[in-house]
Amino acid sequence: MTAAPTETMPAPARQPSEVHNPSSEVAHFDASQPLKLACQQVLAPFTIAYKTHGSLNPDKSNAILICHALTGDQHVADNNPLTQKPGWWETLVGPGKPIDTTQFFVICSNVIGGCMGSTGPASINPLTQQPYGLDFPVITIGDMVEAQRRLIDRLGIDQLFAVVGGSMGGMQVLEWASRYKDRVYAAVPIATAAWHTSQNIAFHEVGRQAVMADPDWCRGNYYAAGKTPRNGLSVARMAAHITYLSEDALQQKFGRSLQDRSEVTFSFSADFQVESYLRYQGSTFVDRFDANSYLYITRAMDYFDLRDDHGGVLANAFRGTKTRFCVVSFTSDWLYPTRESRAIVQALNAVAANVSFVEIESDKGHDAFLLYEPTFFATIRGFLNAAALKRGLPGSTEAQQ
Repeated sequence: MTAAPTETMPAPARQPSEVHNPSSEVAHFDASQPLKLACQQVLAPFTIAYKTHGSLNPDKSNAILICHALTGDQHVADNNPLTQKPGWWETLVGPGKPIDTTQFFVICSNVIGGCMGSTGPASINPLTQQPYGLDFPVITIGDMVEAQRRLIDRLGIDQLFAVVGGSMGGMQVLEWASRYKDRVYAAVPIATAAWHTSQNIAFHEVGRQAVMADPDWCRGNYYAAGKTPRNGLSVARMAAHITYLSEDALQQKFGRSLQDRSEVTFSFSADFQVESYLRYQGSTFVDRFDANSYLYITRAMDYFDLRDDHGGVLANAFRGTKTRFCVVSFTSDWLYPTRESRAIVQALNAVAANVSFVEIESDKGHDAFLLYEPTFFATIRGFLNAAALKRGLPGSTEAQQ
Protein backbone atom coordinates (compact mmCIF):
# COMPACT_ATOMS: atom_id res chain seq x y z
CA MET A 1 0.00 0.00 0.00
CA THR A 2 1.18 3.51 -0.76
CA ALA A 3 0.33 5.94 2.02
CA ALA A 4 -0.37 9.60 1.49
CA PRO A 5 2.06 11.98 3.17
CA THR A 6 1.31 12.46 6.83
CA GLU A 7 -0.47 15.74 7.50
CA THR A 8 -0.40 16.65 11.16
CA MET A 9 -0.93 19.99 12.83
CA PRO A 10 -2.35 21.46 16.02
CA ALA A 11 -6.09 21.09 16.46
CA PRO A 12 -7.97 23.91 14.72
CA ALA A 13 -9.52 26.75 16.68
CA ARG A 14 -12.99 25.89 17.96
CA GLN A 15 -16.15 27.94 18.12
CA PRO A 16 -16.85 29.66 21.46
CA SER A 17 -19.54 27.09 22.26
CA GLU A 18 -17.03 24.26 21.76
CA VAL A 19 -15.02 24.10 24.95
CA HIS A 20 -12.87 21.15 23.91
CA ASN A 21 -9.55 22.21 22.44
CA PRO A 22 -7.12 19.31 22.77
CA SER A 23 -3.40 19.56 22.22
CA SER A 24 -3.02 16.77 19.68
CA GLU A 25 -1.91 15.95 16.22
CA VAL A 26 -4.84 16.06 13.83
CA ALA A 27 -5.13 14.19 10.54
CA HIS A 28 -7.34 16.05 8.05
CA PHE A 29 -9.25 14.25 5.30
CA ASP A 30 -10.74 16.64 2.75
CA ALA A 31 -13.91 16.39 0.71
CA SER A 32 -12.14 14.23 -1.88
CA GLN A 33 -11.67 11.53 0.81
CA PRO A 34 -15.21 10.96 2.11
CA LEU A 35 -15.97 8.44 4.84
CA LYS A 36 -18.90 6.24 3.81
CA LEU A 37 -20.88 5.36 6.94
CA ALA A 38 -23.02 2.34 7.77
CA CYS A 39 -26.10 4.59 7.79
CA GLN A 40 -25.37 5.23 4.07
CA GLN A 41 -24.47 8.86 4.69
CA VAL A 42 -21.07 10.36 3.94
CA LEU A 43 -18.86 12.30 6.30
CA ALA A 44 -16.63 14.77 4.43
CA PRO A 45 -14.43 16.47 5.26
CA PHE A 46 -13.46 14.94 8.60
CA THR A 47 -10.59 14.99 11.07
CA ILE A 48 -9.06 12.50 13.49
CA ALA A 49 -7.19 13.78 16.53
CA TYR A 50 -4.53 11.45 17.85
CA LYS A 51 -1.45 11.10 20.06
CA THR A 52 1.60 8.91 19.60
CA HIS A 53 4.21 7.64 22.04
CA GLY A 54 7.51 5.95 21.30
CA SER A 55 9.15 5.61 17.89
CA LEU A 56 8.07 3.77 14.77
CA ASN A 57 10.83 1.36 13.73
CA PRO A 58 12.25 1.41 10.17
CA ASP A 59 10.01 -1.36 8.83
CA LYS A 60 6.96 0.02 10.69
CA SER A 61 6.31 -3.32 12.39
CA ASN A 62 6.06 -2.18 16.03
CA ALA A 63 2.89 -0.07 15.99
CA ILE A 64 0.20 -0.66 18.61
CA LEU A 65 -3.20 0.99 18.19
CA ILE A 66 -4.97 1.59 21.49
CA CYS A 67 -8.74 2.05 21.25
CA HIS A 68 -10.46 4.06 23.96
CA ALA A 69 -13.69 3.38 25.82
CA LEU A 70 -16.93 5.40 25.80
CA THR A 71 -15.73 8.42 27.76
CA GLY A 72 -12.04 8.10 26.90
CA ASP A 73 -9.98 10.01 24.40
CA GLN A 74 -6.59 10.07 22.70
CA HIS A 75 -4.75 11.08 25.88
CA VAL A 76 -3.87 7.54 26.88
CA ALA A 77 -0.45 8.26 28.40
CA ASP A 78 -0.12 12.04 28.60
CA ASN A 79 -1.84 14.67 30.72
CA ASN A 80 -5.33 15.53 29.56
CA PRO A 81 -5.30 19.21 28.53
CA LEU A 82 -8.79 19.81 29.94
CA THR A 83 -8.51 18.08 33.30
CA GLN A 84 -4.72 18.23 33.71
CA LYS A 85 -4.98 14.65 35.00
CA PRO A 86 -2.67 11.83 33.86
CA GLY A 87 -3.65 9.82 30.81
CA TRP A 88 -6.40 7.29 31.37
CA TRP A 89 -4.00 4.35 30.89
CA GLU A 90 -0.73 5.93 31.99
CA THR A 91 -0.25 3.06 34.46
CA LEU A 92 -0.14 0.59 31.55
CA VAL A 93 1.46 2.61 28.74
CA GLY A 94 4.91 4.17 28.90
CA PRO A 95 8.65 3.44 29.17
CA GLY A 96 9.19 0.10 30.91
CA LYS A 97 5.45 -0.43 31.43
CA PRO A 98 3.45 -3.41 30.11
CA ILE A 99 2.88 -1.56 26.82
CA ASP A 100 6.48 -0.39 26.65
CA THR A 101 6.97 2.75 24.57
CA THR A 102 10.71 2.10 24.39
CA GLN A 103 9.82 -0.95 22.30
CA PHE A 104 6.47 -0.12 20.69
CA PHE A 105 5.07 2.85 18.78
CA VAL A 106 1.72 3.57 20.42
CA ILE A 107 -1.11 5.34 18.58
CA CYS A 108 -4.35 6.41 20.23
CA SER A 109 -7.00 8.40 18.37
CA ASN A 110 -10.21 10.07 19.44
CA VAL A 111 -13.13 8.26 17.79
CA ILE A 112 -15.25 10.01 15.20
CA GLY A 113 -18.34 11.25 17.00
CA GLY A 114 -16.10 12.24 19.89
CA CYS A 115 -15.38 15.67 21.31
CA MET A 116 -11.61 15.89 21.64
CA GLY A 117 -10.62 16.98 18.17
CA SER A 118 -12.07 14.28 15.92
CA THR A 119 -15.13 15.22 13.90
CA GLY A 120 -18.29 14.91 15.97
CA PRO A 121 -21.61 16.65 16.63
CA ALA A 122 -19.86 19.72 18.12
CA SER A 123 -17.77 20.16 14.95
CA ILE A 124 -18.67 22.64 12.23
CA ASN A 125 -20.96 21.33 9.51
CA PRO A 126 -19.42 22.61 6.23
CA LEU A 127 -22.91 22.96 4.72
CA THR A 128 -24.20 25.34 7.40
CA GLN A 129 -21.02 26.69 9.04
CA GLN A 130 -22.72 25.87 12.35
CA PRO A 131 -22.10 22.96 14.74
CA TYR A 132 -23.64 19.74 13.42
CA GLY A 133 -25.74 19.01 16.50
CA LEU A 134 -28.28 16.34 15.58
CA ASP A 135 -27.49 16.80 11.88
CA PHE A 136 -24.40 14.69 12.54
CA PRO A 137 -24.99 11.22 11.06
CA VAL A 138 -25.48 8.24 13.37
CA ILE A 139 -22.25 6.26 13.56
CA THR A 140 -21.26 2.68 14.37
CA ILE A 141 -18.25 0.91 15.86
CA GLY A 142 -17.42 -0.14 12.29
CA ASP A 143 -17.40 3.51 11.22
CA MET A 144 -14.99 4.34 14.05
CA VAL A 145 -12.67 1.55 12.90
CA GLU A 146 -12.88 2.63 9.27
CA ALA A 147 -11.82 6.14 10.28
CA GLN A 148 -8.94 4.70 12.30
CA ARG A 149 -7.92 2.65 9.28
CA ARG A 150 -7.67 5.88 7.31
CA LEU A 151 -5.32 7.25 9.96
CA ILE A 152 -3.17 4.11 9.95
CA ASP A 153 -2.92 4.35 6.16
CA ARG A 154 -1.93 8.00 6.49
CA LEU A 155 0.88 6.97 8.82
CA GLY A 156 2.09 4.47 6.23
CA ILE A 157 1.59 1.38 8.42
CA ASP A 158 0.59 -1.75 6.51
CA GLN A 159 0.12 -4.05 9.51
CA LEU A 160 -0.42 -3.16 13.14
CA PHE A 161 1.59 -5.23 15.57
CA ALA A 162 -1.36 -5.11 17.97
CA VAL A 163 -4.74 -3.51 18.56
CA VAL A 164 -5.59 -3.19 22.26
CA GLY A 165 -8.65 -1.83 24.05
CA GLY A 166 -11.16 -2.33 26.85
CA SER A 167 -14.94 -1.97 26.95
CA MET A 168 -15.96 -0.02 23.82
CA GLY A 169 -12.27 -0.10 22.92
CA GLY A 170 -12.51 -3.88 22.99
CA MET A 171 -15.40 -3.74 20.53
CA GLN A 172 -13.16 -1.78 18.19
CA VAL A 173 -10.43 -4.41 18.64
CA LEU A 174 -12.87 -7.15 17.61
CA GLU A 175 -14.05 -5.10 14.63
CA TRP A 176 -10.45 -4.52 13.52
CA ALA A 177 -9.62 -8.23 13.84
CA SER A 178 -12.70 -9.18 11.84
CA ARG A 179 -12.65 -6.47 9.19
CA TYR A 180 -8.89 -6.29 8.57
CA LYS A 181 -7.58 -9.75 9.35
CA ASP A 182 -4.30 -9.29 7.47
CA ARG A 183 -3.56 -5.97 9.11
CA VAL A 184 -3.65 -7.06 12.77
CA TYR A 185 -0.88 -9.32 14.04
CA ALA A 186 -2.17 -9.47 17.62
CA ALA A 187 -5.45 -8.42 19.23
CA VAL A 188 -6.24 -7.83 22.90
CA PRO A 189 -9.97 -7.31 23.58
CA ILE A 190 -10.44 -6.57 27.29
CA ALA A 191 -13.63 -6.52 29.40
CA THR A 192 -15.83 -6.40 26.34
CA ALA A 193 -18.40 -8.29 24.27
CA ALA A 194 -19.14 -9.18 20.66
CA TRP A 195 -22.61 -7.63 20.91
CA HIS A 196 -24.36 -5.22 23.25
CA THR A 197 -26.93 -6.90 25.48
CA SER A 198 -30.45 -5.62 26.07
CA GLN A 199 -29.47 -4.73 29.65
CA ASN A 200 -26.65 -2.51 28.45
CA ILE A 201 -28.86 -0.92 25.80
CA ALA A 202 -31.33 -0.19 28.60
CA PHE A 203 -28.67 1.51 30.74
CA HIS A 204 -27.67 3.67 27.78
CA GLU A 205 -31.26 4.64 27.06
CA VAL A 206 -31.67 5.89 30.64
CA GLY A 207 -28.61 8.09 30.16
CA ARG A 208 -29.75 9.43 26.80
CA GLN A 209 -33.20 10.25 28.13
CA ALA A 210 -31.63 12.10 31.06
CA VAL A 211 -29.67 14.28 28.61
CA MET A 212 -32.63 14.91 26.30
CA ALA A 213 -34.95 15.75 29.21
CA ASP A 214 -32.69 18.61 30.28
CA PRO A 215 -34.27 21.90 29.04
CA ASP A 216 -30.79 23.18 28.21
CA TRP A 217 -30.32 20.38 25.67
CA CYS A 218 -32.46 22.50 23.30
CA ARG A 219 -33.15 19.50 21.03
CA GLY A 220 -29.43 19.18 20.42
CA ASN A 221 -28.98 22.86 19.52
CA TYR A 222 -27.46 24.02 22.81
CA TYR A 223 -24.31 25.24 21.04
CA ALA A 224 -26.14 28.09 19.30
CA ALA A 225 -28.11 28.83 22.46
CA GLY A 226 -24.90 29.13 24.47
CA LYS A 227 -26.11 26.51 26.93
CA THR A 228 -24.97 23.11 28.17
CA PRO A 229 -27.32 20.34 29.44
CA ARG A 230 -25.19 19.95 32.56
CA ASN A 231 -27.83 18.39 34.79
CA GLY A 232 -28.91 15.79 32.27
CA LEU A 233 -25.39 14.78 31.29
CA SER A 234 -24.36 14.66 34.94
CA VAL A 235 -27.19 12.27 35.78
CA ALA A 236 -26.32 10.13 32.75
CA ARG A 237 -22.73 9.89 33.97
CA MET A 238 -23.82 9.05 37.52
CA ALA A 239 -26.05 6.20 36.33
CA ALA A 240 -23.36 4.83 34.02
CA HIS A 241 -20.63 5.09 36.64
CA ILE A 242 -22.52 2.73 38.94
CA THR A 243 -22.28 0.04 36.24
CA TYR A 244 -18.50 0.43 36.09
CA LEU A 245 -18.08 -0.58 39.75
CA SER A 246 -18.93 -3.69 41.73
CA GLU A 247 -21.11 -4.03 44.83
CA ASP A 248 -18.05 -5.11 46.82
CA ALA A 249 -16.03 -2.12 45.62
CA LEU A 250 -18.80 0.31 46.56
CA GLN A 251 -19.34 -1.32 49.93
CA GLN A 252 -15.64 -1.38 50.79
CA LYS A 253 -15.08 2.21 49.69
CA PHE A 254 -18.22 3.84 51.09
CA GLY A 255 -20.49 1.45 52.98
CA ARG A 256 -23.16 3.61 54.62
CA SER A 257 -20.71 6.27 55.76
CA LEU A 258 -22.07 9.80 55.99
CA GLN A 259 -20.51 12.73 54.14
CA ASP A 260 -19.14 15.48 56.41
CA ARG A 261 -21.82 14.98 59.05
CA SER A 262 -22.53 12.85 62.08
CA GLU A 263 -26.20 12.15 61.40
CA VAL A 264 -28.68 12.23 58.55
CA THR A 265 -30.27 15.58 57.69
CA PHE A 266 -33.74 14.30 56.82
CA SER A 267 -33.40 16.05 53.46
CA PHE A 268 -32.37 15.25 49.87
CA SER A 269 -28.86 16.61 50.19
CA ALA A 270 -25.91 14.22 49.81
CA ASP A 271 -26.04 12.62 53.24
CA PHE A 272 -24.02 9.56 52.21
CA GLN A 273 -20.47 9.49 50.89
CA VAL A 274 -21.53 7.42 47.89
CA GLU A 275 -24.04 10.13 46.91
CA SER A 276 -21.37 12.82 47.14
CA TYR A 277 -18.99 10.66 45.10
CA LEU A 278 -21.52 10.18 42.30
CA ARG A 279 -22.39 13.87 42.22
CA TYR A 280 -18.71 14.70 41.90
CA GLN A 281 -18.30 12.20 39.06
CA GLY A 282 -21.25 13.78 37.25
CA SER A 283 -20.19 17.39 37.75
CA THR A 284 -16.61 16.88 36.57
CA PHE A 285 -17.68 14.86 33.54
CA VAL A 286 -19.70 17.68 31.99
CA ASP A 287 -16.59 19.87 31.90
CA ARG A 288 -14.77 17.51 29.56
CA PHE A 289 -17.43 15.77 27.48
CA ASP A 290 -20.01 16.88 24.94
CA ALA A 291 -23.60 15.82 25.61
CA ASN A 292 -24.41 15.07 21.97
CA SER A 293 -21.23 12.99 21.66
CA TYR A 294 -22.53 10.96 24.60
CA LEU A 295 -25.74 10.27 22.70
CA TYR A 296 -23.97 9.28 19.49
CA ILE A 297 -21.29 7.09 21.03
CA THR A 298 -23.67 5.18 23.30
CA ARG A 299 -25.86 4.55 20.25
CA ALA A 300 -22.88 3.20 18.33
CA MET A 301 -22.25 0.73 21.14
CA ASP A 302 -25.91 -0.33 21.17
CA TYR A 303 -25.78 -1.10 17.46
CA PHE A 304 -22.68 -3.25 17.81
CA ASP A 305 -23.41 -6.91 17.03
CA LEU A 306 -20.53 -8.72 15.35
CA ARG A 307 -22.53 -11.95 15.35
CA ASP A 308 -25.46 -10.44 13.47
CA ASP A 309 -23.06 -8.85 10.98
CA HIS A 310 -21.89 -12.34 10.00
CA GLY A 311 -25.06 -14.31 9.47
CA GLY A 312 -25.79 -14.87 13.15
CA VAL A 313 -22.63 -16.95 13.66
CA LEU A 314 -19.88 -15.16 15.57
CA ALA A 315 -17.21 -17.60 14.38
CA ASN A 316 -17.77 -16.38 10.82
CA ALA A 317 -16.38 -12.99 11.85
CA PHE A 318 -12.95 -14.55 12.41
CA ARG A 319 -12.86 -17.28 9.79
CA GLY A 320 -9.43 -17.43 8.16
CA THR A 321 -7.79 -15.20 10.74
CA LYS A 322 -4.06 -15.47 11.48
CA THR A 323 -4.22 -12.92 14.29
CA ARG A 324 -3.02 -13.94 17.74
CA PHE A 325 -5.65 -13.13 20.39
CA CYS A 326 -5.52 -12.55 24.13
CA VAL A 327 -9.03 -12.17 25.59
CA VAL A 328 -9.24 -10.76 29.13
CA SER A 329 -12.16 -10.54 31.56
CA PHE A 330 -12.59 -9.70 35.25
CA THR A 331 -14.53 -11.74 37.79
CA SER A 332 -16.51 -8.81 39.26
CA ASP A 333 -17.38 -7.16 35.95
CA TRP A 334 -21.16 -7.39 35.68
CA LEU A 335 -21.39 -4.91 32.79
CA TYR A 336 -19.41 -7.22 30.47
CA PRO A 337 -19.28 -10.45 32.47
CA THR A 338 -16.85 -13.28 31.76
CA ARG A 339 -19.48 -15.31 29.89
CA GLU A 340 -19.36 -12.71 27.10
CA SER A 341 -15.59 -13.08 26.79
CA ARG A 342 -16.02 -16.86 26.73
CA ALA A 343 -18.41 -16.50 23.78
CA ILE A 344 -15.62 -14.69 21.90
CA VAL A 345 -13.10 -17.39 22.83
CA GLN A 346 -15.47 -20.16 21.74
CA ALA A 347 -15.98 -18.46 18.37
CA LEU A 348 -12.21 -18.15 17.93
CA ASN A 349 -11.71 -21.78 18.90
CA ALA A 350 -14.32 -22.79 16.34
CA VAL A 351 -12.11 -21.42 13.56
CA ALA A 352 -8.88 -22.75 15.10
CA ALA A 353 -7.59 -19.26 15.89
CA ASN A 354 -4.55 -18.70 18.10
CA VAL A 355 -6.24 -17.53 21.30
CA SER A 356 -5.37 -17.19 24.97
CA PHE A 357 -7.99 -16.41 27.60
CA VAL A 358 -7.42 -14.99 31.08
CA GLU A 359 -10.06 -14.25 33.71
CA ILE A 360 -8.57 -11.89 36.29
CA GLU A 361 -9.70 -12.15 39.91
CA SER A 362 -10.70 -8.64 40.95
CA ASP A 363 -13.27 -6.91 43.13
CA LYS A 364 -13.05 -3.62 41.20
CA GLY A 365 -15.81 -4.30 38.67
CA HIS A 366 -15.70 -3.21 35.04
CA ASP A 367 -13.27 -0.39 35.83
CA ALA A 368 -10.63 -2.96 36.80
CA PHE A 369 -9.09 -2.70 33.33
CA LEU A 370 -8.28 0.95 34.01
CA LEU A 371 -6.79 0.36 37.46
CA TYR A 372 -3.66 -1.25 38.81
CA GLU A 373 -4.17 -5.01 38.77
CA PRO A 374 -0.81 -6.85 38.90
CA THR A 375 -2.09 -10.04 37.23
CA PHE A 376 -3.64 -8.02 34.42
CA PHE A 377 -0.44 -6.05 33.90
CA ALA A 378 1.63 -9.25 33.84
CA THR A 379 -0.79 -10.76 31.31
CA ILE A 380 -0.51 -7.83 28.91
CA ARG A 381 3.27 -7.63 29.25
CA GLY A 382 3.72 -11.37 28.78
CA PHE A 383 1.41 -11.64 25.78
CA LEU A 384 2.90 -8.68 23.92
CA ASN A 385 6.48 -9.75 24.60
CA ALA A 386 5.76 -13.32 23.46
CA ALA A 387 4.09 -12.01 20.30
CA ALA A 388 7.04 -9.66 19.67
CA LEU A 389 9.47 -12.58 20.00
CA LYS A 390 7.36 -14.68 17.64
CA ARG A 391 7.33 -11.91 15.09
CA GLY A 392 11.01 -11.20 15.57
CA LEU A 393 10.69 -7.55 16.49
CA PRO A 394 14.08 -5.93 17.09
CA GLY A 395 14.80 -5.52 20.79
CA SER A 396 12.14 -7.97 21.96
CA THR A 397 13.00 -9.85 25.12
CA GLU A 398 11.61 -12.65 27.18
CA ALA A 399 8.43 -11.70 28.99
CA GLN A 400 9.06 -10.32 32.44
CA GLN A 401 6.61 -10.45 35.29
